[in-house]
Amino acid sequence: MDYRGNDYDVSAQFNTTDPQVVNDEVDRIYLELYPAAPTKLLDHAFRDLTRLYRGEYPGYHPCDTAYHDVQHVLDVTLAMARLIDGYERSRIGTQPFGDSLFRLGVITALFHDMGYVRELTDNEHKNGAEYTRTHVSRGSIFLKDYLPKIGMAEMADIAAELIHFTGYEIPVAKIKVSAPIHRLLGSMLGSADIIAQMADRCYLEKCRDRLYPEFVAGGLTTQRTPEGVERVVFASGEDLVIKTPLFFEGASKRLNLDLGGCYSYAQQHFGGQNLYLEEVNKNIQFAQEISKVNDPSTLKRIPPETLTQES
Repeated sequence: MDYRGNDYDVSAQFNTTDPQVVNDEVDRIYLELYPAAPTKLLDHAFRDLTRLYRGEYPGYHPCDTAYHDVQHVLDVTLAMARLIDGYERSRIGTQPFGDSLFRLGVITALFHDMGYVRELTDNEHKNGAEYTRTHVSRGSIFLKDYLPKIGMAEMADIAAELIHFTGYEIPVAKIKVSAPIHRLLGSMLGSADIIAQMADRCYLEKCRDRLYPEFVAGGLTTQRTPEGVERVVFASGEDLVIKTPLFFEGASKRLNLDLGGCYSYAQQHFGGQNLYLEEVNKNIQFAQEISKVNDPSTLKRIPPETLTQES
């Protein structure tokens, strides 16, 4: 594999801070699978996603969450397209997704974290991270309104459920879907969300410097026990990094049990290697080394800056 810059995907080929680059690669995957299918709706959604995160979409501030930024969303979207591709190319005797469900999966991935983006009428919250506990439900509401606007009204209710596979507001087994193929698509979406972010070249630096402040704003650094005692979950950004291997244990169970091992379809896409798991394992091994010596100062990579300053 070529040298991988901090703004590139696991293949070191695509700049995941650039919506057009990811748009082009998703279109390429889509057209290889479905040569006669139109890309118009995918391209429209990518343009709207770009406008939303830059603060150019009507009614919204620009994205102000440095961890859950446009790079994260584009990384997840690219991973989602690759998982669908791996499934479509390797399935034997199982139901195909077809171009319509490919579009649904990709567009839901594009907007899966829009619930962190504040509305202009919101005078209560100072940062989108304050929506951490409810951002998935906010995204679900957005998708039910958005998809009819781009000519996908028949998919709106499905998307509103699929997005919950990326969150923890509803246990995966209790997410209501209308067909088994939709559950499979949702499981791929939840898997893409985990493997894409944990395979980020700057994942650990982002956990320390960006995710921890979001957890503070979202009220996730402490937890109240049944006895009413407040317990510290993450004492600092460094503490979050040290506890990352423990988080990965839970994430692995979610990937394999709740989400059915859908991450394995990346192997079919890449022709034998699962580049996502390889990069995730590198990050976890590094976090384990840091935990042993209790020295997160060895994290020196500088993540890309993607936030648009509001004028």
